[in-house]
Amino acid sequence: MLRFDSDAGDDPVEPLQADEVLALLRRRWQFSHGLQLVQRNGRLYFQVLWHHLEQQSFPLSEAEYREALAEIVATLNGLGVAEQVRDWLETTRDKPRLGRALSLPLELPPGRASEFLL
Repeated sequence: MLRFDSDAGDDPVEPLQADEVLALLRRRWQFSHGLQLVQRNGRLYFQVLWHHLEQQSFPLSEAEYREALAEIVATLNGLGVAEQVRDWLETTRDKPRLGRALSLPLELPPGRASEFLL
């Protein structure tokens, strides 16, 4: 299994898995919420959106949702922020509300920001 070292030099961090993120979303908020990465003002944010797979109006099929989730998780792992995202999903007290996303400003390891932010 792939492992990414944290920037603090601690023990290696387990990479996120798509099924793990899906289970966290469902355990915390009972739904498979949409996710996205957003760049604003030179920062990168991980967002949990208010809409979810279980809504009739959700724009993706389950297969498309899982594919998009796997892509986001792979990007998060590549950025070296798996533990940050995992901890936040497990501990945030906020919850997605109609028209309002939850945003986590990602603290990117040195050198990673230049790869993803233009």
